[in-house]
Amino acid sequence: MALILGIESSCDETAAALLDTSDGLRIRSNIVASQIELHRRYGGVVPELASRAHLQQCLPVIQEALSEADVNPGDIDAIAVTAGPGLVGSLLVGVQTAKALSYIWGCDLVGVNHLEGHLEAVFLEEGEKPTFPYMGLLVSGGHTELYLVKGHMEYERLGATRDDAAGEAFDKAAKMMGLSYPGGVAIDRLAKEGDKDAFAFPRAMLHKGLDFSFSGLKTSCRNQLQKFEELPSGQLQQDICASFQEAIVDVLWKKTAKAMKAHGITQVVATGGVAANSRLREVFVQNAEKQGWKAFLPSREFCTDNAAMIASAGFRRLQKGWLSDLSLNANNRMPLAQPTLDTASR
Repeated sequence: MALILGIESSCDETAAALLDTSDGLRIRSNIVASQIELHRRYGGVVPELASRAHLQQCLPVIQEALSEADVNPGDIDAIAVTAGPGLVGSLLVGVQTAKALSYIWGCDLVGVNHLEGHLEAVFLEEGEKPTFPYMGLLVSGGHTELYLVKGHMEYERLGATRDDAAGEAFDKAAKMMGLSYPGGVAIDRLAKEGDKDAFAFPRAMLHKGLDFSFSGLKTSCRNQLQKFEELPSGQLQQDICASFQEAIVDVLWKKTAKAMKAHGITQVVATGGVAANSRLREVFVQNAEKQGWKAFLPSREFCTDNAAMIASAGFRRLQKGWLSDLSLNANNRMPLAQPTLDTASR
């Protein structure tokens, strides 16, 4: 296997990438068309608008990826595409495009679980890589989950959110405060000038297992804001952002550390869109070092949704012979690290 085209359209980014796997993993191109401006006026992603934007952008983005990589369709060995989880309408655009191109170009097709892409993203980085087993914290707008990562495509889920994901809590709190979309980015920026100890926001389920809960934190933020006659600004706003952010990061670190101690793990990978948060990155690196552990965080471009990580996860599936056929469809409950087709029948 040499050249893999990755396609990602699970939410509000249309992305395509060319990954050369002939000698390690080398990114030839990694194109992302963001929909932030489209959804900003609504304060969040509107699924119907996202689907329509993917329809408009998918083929041009793929063409740009091919052009930047100086690759012809006939050079591509396989297409890896996000088949779930995500917004079904958005997923359908990527999956149907991948199926059509696979048929026309005569190359292999493999459906990828979006979470596998995030968990594999760290291996796209140059330099030191984590060794197995390690603890994987996947934290994004739709997911907050802890995995014991035993190998490529070998995951044991240890904990997950019981309600809101961390990224969802960030975005909804930001909307309550009248901040711009994407809210997590706005809170991160304002928190840098705030006092993280100014407000005592709750740490739900901190000492109960390895599951997460952020809905109560979100409610606490709303209750705090209702105490003011108008939405806070200036230093007060910065303090609320810093304290709210600290509550999330504190829970994420302590739950991760608890899991690592329980399983005798000394390496942790934090990945997903929320792993781009500057305070999270600081806490994980510093606290891991204090414990004599090693923290690995993908660069911000690989934390947020992109197609290079989908191509990487597709490569790992292809190594195991896990191919898909043209019956592949968008599946919001697509299983993690499972073959999508019995390849013995191919």
